[in-house]
Amino acid sequence: MPYTILITGLGSLGTVFGTMLKKAGHRVHALTRDKYLSALADRRTRVTGIWGDHEATLDGIHSSIDPLRSISFDLIVLTVKSYDTATAIEQVKPLVGKGTLVIVAQNGYGNYETVAVSVGKEHALLARVIFGVKLPVPGRAEVTVIADDVRIGQPHNAVDPDRIKDIAAAINAAGIPASYADNVAAILWDKILYNAALNPLGAVLECTYGQLAENAETRQVMDRIIDEIFVVATAHGMPLNWTSPEEYRKHFYTKLVTPTAKHFPSMYYDMKAGKRLEIDALNGAIVKLAQEKGVTVPVNETITQLIKMKEHITSRQPA
Repeated sequence: MPYTILITGLGSLGTVFGTMLKKAGHRVHALTRDKYLSALADRRTRVTGIWGDHEATLDGIHSSIDPLRSISFDLIVLTVKSYDTATAIEQVKPLVGKGTLVIVAQNGYGNYETVAVSVGKEHALLARVIFGVKLPVPGRAEVTVIADDVRIGQPHNAVDPDRIKDIAAAINAAGIPASYADNVAAILWDKILYNAALNPLGAVLECTYGQLAENAETRQVMDRIIDEIFVVATAHGMPLNWTSPEEYRKHFYTKLVTPTAKHFPSMYYDMKAGKRLEIDALNGAIVKLAQEKGVTVPVNETITQLIKMKEHITSRQPA
């Protein structure tokens, strides 16, 4: 059954979801910023890379929800940067009908929580996305690497699992590897561990994941980041798929870093472009959660401060 879908945030990830789902026969609209509308006037988007070459003409690309108010959406896929989550969900909230589900497909901690408070848990799904994408120009995305399926679930069992399985199957059939996960919150924490250990260091040092793992000094820093996250997650009773940081690190270096060794983090590309960085949803979120429990996380705190300073430098803002 074709879905009527709204992609909120037509960046790299949104372009992949929009193109692949439209090509698969779904009705797809997208929201983007005013400044990108002229470049996307023909509504044509393209995906290249490891999944092949795909093109589609979306049903509409907008900067406002006004032309969309009469449309009944089955799915809203939230792919904006984490620092825009609160603004984005409030923008699309009027489009969330009785049967609408919002898929939170973003990096870091706190996005699902923000969406669930805004529209209700019964309308919010969490997706762990762990494939890499570059966006050379608006509407043109290149998929560079994938470590696992997009895993989709509802952390509070507030949505019928069969419905989520149908959605995951539709995304998978569109060419984006996807599957249902009843433990999606724990799976998301796997990615938080992965991203927090790799992304800020890769951005600051301007190197690939493989280079970070090969170097004894950066490996030691990543080990400390992981240790601190386990302390914080345990203090908060967060679900984890690993019994110890040692167990996770073995999986991290052998199973996760290896297939993505040549990959630069998205934070690196954002830094190069002078964009705002998502550190507050990664290591910054760990610092905040640690403070709530009176736990010290000096390495995560230091890397957060370094990235914030780098952000000021690259965006030419005063510190």
